[in-house]
Amino acid sequence: MAAFRLKYMSLGVLVFQTTSLVLTMRYSRTLQSEGPRYLASSAVVVAELLKILTCVLLVFKEHSYSMRALNSILRQEIAHKPIETLKLAIPSGIYTLQNNLLYVALSNLDAATYQVTYQLKILTTALFSVSMLGRRLGVYQWLSLLILMAGVTLVQWPSESPSAAEEEVPSAGSPVVGVTAVLVACCSSGFAGVYFEKILKESKQSVWVRNIQLGMFGLIFGLFGMLAYDGDRIRESGMFQGYNTLTWTVVALQALGGLVIAAVIKYADNILKGFATSLSIILSTLISYFWLQDFEPTGVFFFGTILVIVATFLYGYEAKPAANPSRA
Repeated sequence: MAAFRLKYMSLGVLVFQTTSLVLTMRYSRTLQSEGPRYLASSAVVVAELLKILTCVLLVFKEHSYSMRALNSILRQEIAHKPIETLKLAIPSGIYTLQNNLLYVALSNLDAATYQVTYQLKILTTALFSVSMLGRRLGVYQWLSLLILMAGVTLVQWPSESPSAAEEEVPSAGSPVVGVTAVLVACCSSGFAGVYFEKILKESKQSVWVRNIQLGMFGLIFGLFGMLAYDGDRIRESGMFQGYNTLTWTVVALQALGGLVIAAVIKYADNILKGFATSLSIILSTLISYFWLQDFEPTGVFFFGTILVIVATFLYGYEAKPAANPSRA
């Protein structure tokens, strides 16, 4: 009963986190307010810092709240293993780029279109798994990838002329920039995820320690990126310019994301994760239409969304009964 509750609790939190992050990030990037808008690069840095602190607390809890044990494990696994730690610089840098791209995407796309298009990360992850891990995909999984591509293509299918769309919503951003950001984020997510999985399988370190290592490099890369792209604005108005309650909510939700995924991987399976993803897409679409009012659904969009949801379920279908734990 406890395992059952943990499974569905983790999935419920995943649905809440995914949906809330997309909607609040979109709302925070399009909300018209007085004063400067918060810097996306700054939000990424703060989210990495929160993630590190949370993982340190989890390691502290795992070792019976002993400061001596915490200090020992961090020195042994991080300071005394520089090569192992440096291996995580690559996925960390890619994740940092990806997190910045998500802000770009949601500044230019409505939440519903973003959510559906971002499911292309299933395709990129599958392709990198085949090439980097030697994983074999079944017939249902290859079929699901074809359905996924068809669904995302339909979601992006133009429903009106570009000039008409620009006249109607002049401040809606550039869909081309938004879609490009999502596609690059999908590729980076697929590669970094498989690379991180490969590192985890080659070592026996705690996943929380690995996340601390990831966060350390993410913080460094994030600070360099923030100073390179927004250094002048930071010197002028500070790192936390434009921050409000909504901004801190976005930062907290983004920091929570990696931890929730880890819990889902531990307690749930691919079928239920697919269900959570599909439910998140539906909720994002409904809220984007009724609350944010920045999205006008069409029949083609709905059909494409249904195909993406079907592909998500179908991709996880064959992984559940697999006997080989490396395919989980």
